[in-house]
Amino acid sequence: MKSFIVLALFVAVAVAAPANPDADAQIVSYRSDNIGVDGYGYEIETSNGIKQSESGTLKNVGTEDEALEVRGQYSYPGPDGVAYLVVYIANEKGFQPQGAHLPTVPSA
Repeated sequence: MKSFIVLALFVAVAVAAPANPDADAQIVSYRSDNIGVDGYGYEIETSNGIKQSESGTLKNVGTEDEALEVRGQYSYPGPDGVAYLVVYIANEKGFQPQGAHLPTVPSA
């Protein structure tokens, strides 16, 4: 009897939990360039309004400063109905995102 009550409590909590609207999101478009030594690229969009595109290239090939540089952007609809956009570069200097909603470092 005790285990039945515990099971019933777990079921009640599971039913009462809010549904995640993104759980059923589907990929509506996808494009990918061949991945190779000289770079890659892709674009993806999902049914819940998320979009992302990215490309990567090798810089300074054959030197001791050889590094991968990635450029991309993603956007998503926020819970407030606003579409948020982040544009970024990632390279030997790290991940460098920019977006109207992101804080910026004050200049010295």
